[in-house]
Amino acid sequence: MRQVRRQTRRYTRVGSYCCALALILGLAMPAFGARLKDIADVEGVRGNQLYGYGIVIGLNGTGDGKIDFMTSSLSNMLEKMGLRVDAKDIKVKNVASVMVTSTLPPFARAGSKLDVTLSSLGDAKSLEGGILLFTQLRGADGNTYATAQGALSVGGFSVQSGGDTAQKNHPTVGNISGGAIIERAIPFDLFQSRRVRIVLRDADFTTMTHVVSQINRELGRPIAVAIDSAAVEIPLVADLAKDPISLVARLEQVEVEQDIGAKVLVNERTGTIIMGESVQVSKVALAHGNLNIVISSENQVSQPQPFSQTGQTKTVQNADVTVGEDKRSLSIVGGQVTLGELVKALNALGASPRDLISVFAALKRAGALQADLVVM
Repeated sequence: MRQVRRQTRRYTRVGSYCCALALILGLAMPAFGARLKDIADVEGVRGNQLYGYGIVIGLNGTGDGKIDFMTSSLSNMLEKMGLRVDAKDIKVKNVASVMVTSTLPPFARAGSKLDVTLSSLGDAKSLEGGILLFTQLRGADGNTYATAQGALSVGGFSVQSGGDTAQKNHPTVGNISGGAIIERAIPFDLFQSRRVRIVLRDADFTTMTHVVSQINRELGRPIAVAIDSAAVEIPLVADLAKDPISLVARLEQVEVEQDIGAKVLVNERTGTIIMGESVQVSKVALAHGNLNIVISSENQVSQPQPFSQTGQTKTVQNADVTVGEDKRSLSIVGGQVTLGELVKALNALGASPRDLISVFAALKRAGALQADLVVM
């Protein structure tokens, strides 16, 4: 009996350890799902771009000055106010011509406010301290959807004096927070077609398969149908047609496993490189050498001896040019390795981020880089 009890206790302990291990492993499993609202959009829910031509006044001598289209605009505006002034006689530096841009959000209603951005059209030095006069903002169809006016906010300055210039940020671009008022809304019925179509931001057949599966699981019926690798359609039938807003809210919270292709993003201007974890490189031999050119100059002054009656003081510049090349041997890179091992192998070559951009471009042309190379 004692032996049986001991074996029973031993099996109980082993079973407890296994359950605890399974629980720990279950908690340690990472969640790869992303909400559908973070990777897709509802078709039809979009903004509309607006633009308009405006005049900024009140500048402290940093305006356009005498520019033909600006003086003509100012002359026309004054004529509408009952004051006739020839455009040739207008020369003011406190006025600047600007383009006003904004985006009309979806389902916007008349009376709501928008943020607007102003960009100089002429040769204005700065828009700091300016006020935008009444400006109509039009859409692609030519209709006016909003009007803008107000004081600008410029996050920079430009100062000139005696040939010296000091500038911070970009003083010829400003914005007005809530500076535009919506005058009319764009008529649109989202559910007029009796269906909801969701469009992936990055089209992918594998991800679309997961989307359809998860939506059908959420709704409890095989109703979602994939149109292509980017769009899935859910018809508004039966109980789904009673509250389509709640349906869209439910669909936005559906978690989907996103299948991301292998990509390498490089930016030559900043030397930035971003690689996904699925990037692989076939086994290749790689050598990388840097050509170093150093140019140094030294100014020397030659002048006559003290109390000398002849001779002039002259400055002589001596330049020294040194050219060298780093010696690099062939290294084996790639194969069935992880991203960390690939980065470690590339760093062992001693290449800078800008050099690595050239290396990745060469690997892609050689067919060894098993990923899309995107140059920004």
